[in-house]
Amino acid sequence: MDEQSPVWELSLHIAVMSLMAVGGGVVLLGPQVGQYVVEVQHWLTGGQFAAAYAIAQAAPGPNLLFISLVGWLIAGWTGAILTTLAVLVPSTLLTLSVVRMNTSRFSGRLSTALGVAFAPISIGFLAATGWLFARMSNPDWRADVLTALAALILLRTKLNPVLLIAVGAALGMAQL
Repeated sequence: MDEQSPVWELSLHIAVMSLMAVGGGVVLLGPQVGQYVVEVQHWLTGGQFAAAYAIAQAAPGPNLLFISLVGWLIAGWTGAILTTLAVLVPSTLLTLSVVRMNTSRFSGRLSTALGVAFAPISIGFLAATGWLFARMSNPDWRADVLTALAALILLRTKLNPVLLIAVGAALGMAQL
């Protein structure tokens, strides 16, 4: 793979973003990678990215599988491997460094303060993720209404989200 390949640029972008993935990789990397590969670079369509994200979330295993799928869609197996390493290695090294510093120099007060500070940030990133995916994959107002209705049902009930996904898929196939 040459240096001009988009996978190198994508991997660097993901590596930097992974260092900021405070609320979990999905809530930060979902919107960031989606915007980058769909709106900025035009390597994938919104539908392709949303499908890769949905497939990875439905599959057993880590939630960050969508990064590997995006890399694979853009540059095959090399893309999948490089993007997976880009999302895992920097954040793992940062986490190990912070844990080491926390146990050796800082008190538990710092950990508590960080936990309190990052909770609202994580919620905001999660809301941004939902907004981005709705914007990328909803073709018209009917899909927006269906998305809002599904979100309301999930917030108000304990209904299994898989059931809502199945209903949404059936309605989409029926072209409602």
